[in-house]
Amino acid sequence: MKAGGETADSRPGVENLELKAELRDPDLAEGLLVRAGALRVARVAQSDTHYRVGDGRLIRRRTQDEPVEWIRYHRPVSAPIRPSRFTIYTDEEARVRFGVRPLPVWMIVNKRRAMWVHDALRVHLDEVVGLGRFIEIEALVTAKRPADVCRSAIGALRDRLAPALGEVLAGGYADLAAREAA
Repeated sequence: MKAGGETADSRPGVENLELKAELRDPDLAEGLLVRAGALRVARVAQSDTHYRVGDGRLIRRRTQDEPVEWIRYHRPVSAPIRPSRFTIYTDEEARVRFGVRPLPVWMIVNKRRAMWVHDALRVHLDEVVGLGRFIEIEALVTAKRPADVCRSAIGALRDRLAPALGEVLAGGYADLAAREAA
């Protein structure tokens, strides 16, 4: 990644912080989200095709009734709340950036996702095929919401949802699927 938050392809990336954990009780989590004032905005099915690329990660995301998007990101495999820098491409932009030849597929992850918002946080309650149920809590880092504010907000919501949560995950779903397949 280049200085100034740009990704290796010179297109500016967006920074966020995220927490991913096991979701032991989805119904309880939804009830706690409602009590916290969160709003469910969608339920969708998603299929993420993960590709091996030299620098960072690349996902082709297919979401029902939405255009395909490609997400290139850099994220350390660490826990509990980790930074990520990402760039989103349309299908056409991805063909220009990554070429038209097929990329080497690493892993395919299919999930059903309930998408919620709570203040400036995005919350995803995921049922991942073959892996189980998980939660992601994400916050975009901006000038008005610096990383320390985002980290605090994620931690506070995690604490409110604690009765429904299990262990925090250090990696992503593809990492978990790769470990399961080994």
